[in-house]
Amino acid sequence: MKGQPPTDQSDKQAAQEEEGFDRLVRDNIGWMLFLAARILNDGTKAEDAVQNAFSNIHKGLENFENRANLKTWMHRIVVNEALMLLRKDRQLKELPIDDSYPLFDQNGCRVVDQAVTWETAEMNLTAQQTREIVRDEIAKLPDDLRIVLILRDIEGVSTAEVGKLLELNEPTVRVRLHRARVALKKRLEPLIVRGEL
Repeated sequence: MKGQPPTDQSDKQAAQEEEGFDRLVRDNIGWMLFLAARILNDGTKAEDAVQNAFSNIHKGLENFENRANLKTWMHRIVVNEALMLLRKDRQLKELPIDDSYPLFDQNGCRVVDQAVTWETAEMNLTAQQTREIVRDEIAKLPDDLRIVLILRDIEGVSTAEVGKLLELNEPTVRVRLHRARVALKKRLEPLIVRGEL
């Protein structure tokens, strides 16, 4: 019935109604903007992606099948919208990140510029500052690696689902995820050695 907030049983029907849809927007806009901003590295474009996502959600609610979780379905839509905007600006492509990989000597042993002593890695920053530093370093990764890392490790999307979203096969997703983790680790190690993280 119009004017009533959606219940667990009638989220779909209520969301299709004006007031129910307004509530759906209010309840979900925060996490959707945060997710789109992490993918796009741009708050304004994230707002565009979320606006497009809500438009598609509103249109698609009529055909939404209750077999799936509503939030999971919305998650997929906002990720797709963010990826479409990203592709519009520049094609996702492999970018050279050779300087982000660890170096190995002729014996296959890892070469470390400075000895990493974990005692110097004591936290000098608050947990919030640490998260901001890690977030900034993730943002510096090439798009093709950053997006896989965000979706898989931060958002918890399965490898298969990441592959579907990015139109990649699962082995490619795993390779990009591994490369992203290695590159991020290398970016964070100097901060740990200097005691900044």
